[in-house]
Amino acid sequence: MKGIILINAFSGIGEHQATRMQREFALLGLEVPVVRGRVGEVPYDEDFCVFLDKDLYTAKALENSGVKLFNSSEAIAVCDDKMLTSLALDGVVKQPETIPCSFCYSNTEVSESELAYIEKKLGYPLVLKLNKQSRGEGVFLVKGRSELKELITKFRDIPHLYQKFISFSSGRDTRVIVVGHKVLCAMERVNEKDFRSNVEQGGVGRYVEPCEQMQNIAVKVSKALNLEYCGIDFLVDADGEIYVVEVNSNAFFKGIEKASGVNVAGAYAKRILEVLG
Repeated sequence: MKGIILINAFSGIGEHQATRMQREFALLGLEVPVVRGRVGEVPYDEDFCVFLDKDLYTAKALENSGVKLFNSSEAIAVCDDKMLTSLALDGVVKQPETIPCSFCYSNTEVSESELAYIEKKLGYPLVLKLNKQSRGEGVFLVKGRSELKELITKFRDIPHLYQKFISFSSGRDTRVIVVGHKVLCAMERVNEKDFRSNVEQGGVGRYVEPCEQMQNIAVKVSKALNLEYCGIDFLVDADGEIYVVEVNSNAFFKGIEKASGVNVAGAYAKRILEVLG
């Protein structure tokens, strides 16, 4: 059996995950090289690929060549776009009320009716998110109409969404890791200085045991999106309602391994070999 671990062609994103996965595969008796997704350097004759990038063209090309991807190109595409994730989970699990941006062909003015609709549906403050950002980047807390208009004008030709702000969970969320449609571990992330809880934005993670309801929702999400591995982010409101706010098909596991003491990379490697038989 032959496999590769693929990371981005240019950046260092994914290198820690790749090194951890490579080490865990070696412990299981399989040498799996790490390759960058550069044109002309990606082998297309492998049995499987741990795809730690968001390059959908390369992902699909590998699948077309018969390579089994973890996760699939379709799953990566849905999780890489926050609005597609929201639409895929609509009616499956509870999410904060979400509105997609209007599709923009040119630099037209933002209409007052659009502003009025968004603020009527979501109220202030609300959250504006760029659809294809991660690590808490491209996420803004909007406190009034002038700020909303300014941000829409700035990002009108960049896909984004508007979402109801769950104030009770400001600066706090729970990241749940799922492997093979089973909850492996979780951590609570808390940021005392920002409404975004991401570790990259200053949040601090600590191990928690998710409640049964949260675990059931996490498994349901992984199955709905066909994810063998994922990190699912949850918020809770003042009434105890649980909301799914994001799903990460390539969730970083350095922080959660440190916080929980759980060998996430090892569990993922074992699951991959189990699926491959």
